[in-house]
Amino acid sequence: MSEFYDSLETRSNDERTQAQFEAIREQITHVQNNTKAYAEALEHIDADDITDAVSFSALPLTRKSELIELQKTQRPFGGYTTNNTPHYSHVFASPGPIYEPGFSVTDFWRFARSLYASGFRPGDLVHNCFSYHFTPAGQMFDSAAQALGCAVIPAGIGQTELQVQTITDLSPNGYVGTPSFLKIILQQADDLDSDVSSIDKAMVSGEALPPPLRAAFVDRGIRVQQCYGTADLGLIAYESSAQEGLIIDEGVYLEIVRPGTSELVDEGEVGEVVVTNLGREYPLIRFATGDLSAYLPGSSPCGRSNQRIKGWMGRADQTAKVRGMFIHPEQVDRVTKRHAEIIKARLVVDWVDQADQITLQCESDNSDASLADAIAESIRSICKLRGDVEIVAVGSLPNDGKVIDDIRQYE
Repeated sequence: MSEFYDSLETRSNDERTQAQFEAIREQITHVQNNTKAYAEALEHIDADDITDAVSFSALPLTRKSELIELQKTQRPFGGYTTNNTPHYSHVFASPGPIYEPGFSVTDFWRFARSLYASGFRPGDLVHNCFSYHFTPAGQMFDSAAQALGCAVIPAGIGQTELQVQTITDLSPNGYVGTPSFLKIILQQADDLDSDVSSIDKAMVSGEALPPPLRAAFVDRGIRVQQCYGTADLGLIAYESSAQEGLIIDEGVYLEIVRPGTSELVDEGEVGEVVVTNLGREYPLIRFATGDLSAYLPGSSPCGRSNQRIKGWMGRADQTAKVRGMFIHPEQVDRVTKRHAEIIKARLVVDWVDQADQITLQCESDNSDASLADAIAESIRSICKLRGDVEIVAVGSLPNDGKVIDDIRQYE
């Protein structure tokens, strides 16, 4: 049996890029003609003009906040599902609240690829400990496992003694769920002197997988890999046996932009993950996830040729409340764009002498006091707050994706 899920994983970068932009142009036309939300949002876009990453980045972002607001008036999905595809089979509810559709389409969320990369194969019995309650996580991995030809125990979360008893009785060889819950199950099995050693592989997601925790699983004979996805988009990226970053899924087009903007960042620079889902039923164009990550150089040693990201590196939503006023990354971007001399900027929020203080640190070759004064005036005009300006050396600001760095401590 092949090491790869399909031939898409090993195609050349040129072949992938050409195919992706053909799919993107088709998708834009599809959503313009078949969704209410994008018929309005992309009304003046000509799909034939989208030929590369730069032209595509000019399209507006779709943000979760927009979905929530539209869903209030256009139940259940805000006009983002298409009107020429099969009727949805499920409605899921995530915090917000925001509602996501499910469709009776084989591996609708595309997680089968990540399971295959983790060693899951036809005939495996999978103990699924993602929640089946309201959110789609349980169903996502259930449908993916079945698409691979695996049988599934729909275990969900909680009831750890019953989890251990079921594993002991049925001997599943795979686990999917959060890493912390797998740890709880293993600890419970030890306490009960129960044999759960049938599990020899695990696909985990939903939270961090620290190296010591992975090592503890490996010591028990469990191969553990992780993936990254969302309820809206399904699979975004996944880990292979090389365990060197997360490989971007073949069913999405991924960008990384500077938080608060639509601007693409350079390779290695931390920014917000923006994903375009190429599926036809629930297409999302340039969906801003709010998560931070960065591209890794080169391709994976496992032989899969798609780009890789570092994985989840925090949240891009860095809104701060200062002296009763909210400051958003978009406002910092507007200040920056007013002054061509600024190469990169970072707003530091601190608590000094029992009061909020903001300082905009600006990378620039121009250290004239007049520039700092002009930037300070822009801060007052755009953010409606007074702030200091510090001109710093080019390349000196941290590469962590932060546009607003709130370092206030009140002790």
